[in-house]
Amino acid sequence: MAEHSSGRLNLSTAKCVSFASTLGAASIEIAVLASQVAPLAAEAAALQGVARVLTLERAQNAEALAAVYAPQIAALAQGYTHLLGPSTTFGKDLMPRVAALLGVGQVSDVMAAQSPQRFVRPVYAGNALMSVEVPADQIVVATVRMASFQPAAGGGAGGIEAVSVQVELPTHTRFISRSEAKSDRPDLQTARRVVSGGRALGSAENFKLLFTLADALGAAVGASRAAVDAGYVPNEMQVGQTGKIIAPELYLALGISGAIQHLTGIKDARTIVAVNKDSEAPIFEVADIGLVGDLFQVVPELERLIRAGR
Repeated sequence: MAEHSSGRLNLSTAKCVSFASTLGAASIEIAVLASQVAPLAAEAAALQGVARVLTLERAQNAEALAAVYAPQIAALAQGYTHLLGPSTTFGKDLMPRVAALLGVGQVSDVMAAQSPQRFVRPVYAGNALMSVEVPADQIVVATVRMASFQPAAGGGAGGIEAVSVQVELPTHTRFISRSEAKSDRPDLQTARRVVSGGRALGSAENFKLLFTLADALGAAVGASRAAVDAGYVPNEMQVGQTGKIIAPELYLALGISGAIQHLTGIKDARTIVAVNKDSEAPIFEVADIGLVGDLFQVVPELERLIRAGR
C-alpha cells in the first residue's frame, strides 16, 4: 500500500518493497490510491523489484482516510498472498481495517521473514522477539517495521495499470482539515542524522540549541518522551516506543537518560553518541561514543567545530 503526501511517495513504501523482496514472491505490486495518481504511480513503478503499479484514482481518495481506503484495498485483495503496509501512523491506521474486512488477523511491526508465512516481530518494548506464523491457506496482512529495512533502489521499470472496484464507501468519516508542522529539516522518521534532546534541556527556549546544531549537521530533531511531556516540543518529535521508531546513521542523544522506552526507538541506529552529566545514565550502555559533560557547554562547541569543517 503506497503511503504518500504532497504528491510524493513516503520512503516507507520503498522499505515495504525491500521487505517484500525477501519473501520470494512471484510478483511485487504497489497499490496507489489518490485523486491524482500519475506522478505517484511513476515514482512507485521506478522502484527496483516492482512488477506493476495498480492505481485507484477517485476524488474520495484525495486524503488518506483509512475508513475510505480500506474497503477498496480489501476488494483488490483477491488473488494476492500478502498485503503489506508500513508500520507508520498511516499503516497502523489502515491495515487493521483491511484485515478486519478480510476476516483475518494482522501481523504487526514485522522486522524479518523466516518463511512466506512465518515472521519475526518485537515484543516487550523490543526486549524480546516473537515468531508469528500465519496459516498457509490465509492471506497475510502485515505492517512492516521501517527501522529494519533499507529502501528499495530506483531504476526499475514496472508497469502501471488503472483499476476500479465496486464498493460502497463509508460516509461516517470525512476529511475536515490538516494540521502539520512545517520544517526545512529532514523528516524525523527517515533522516540519516538525528539530534535529540531530553528533559535536561529544561525549557522550550533551550531546545533552540539543538535546532541550530541540527541545521549545522543537516539533521532532523527528536526528543524524549519526558521532553515532550514537559511541553518543550510537540508530540510529533517524540522518539521511542510510544513515538517514532527510527534507524539513522547517526543519533545524538543530548541530555537523555535512556529509559527503555526511548532505547526501543533507537536500537537500530548505526552510531549513537550520548552526552549526559550523569555517568551512570543508561544511555551510555548502548552508546558507541559517550561524553560525561554539560550539554550546554558541549553543544555550542560541537556546533562551532562542525561549522568550521572539523
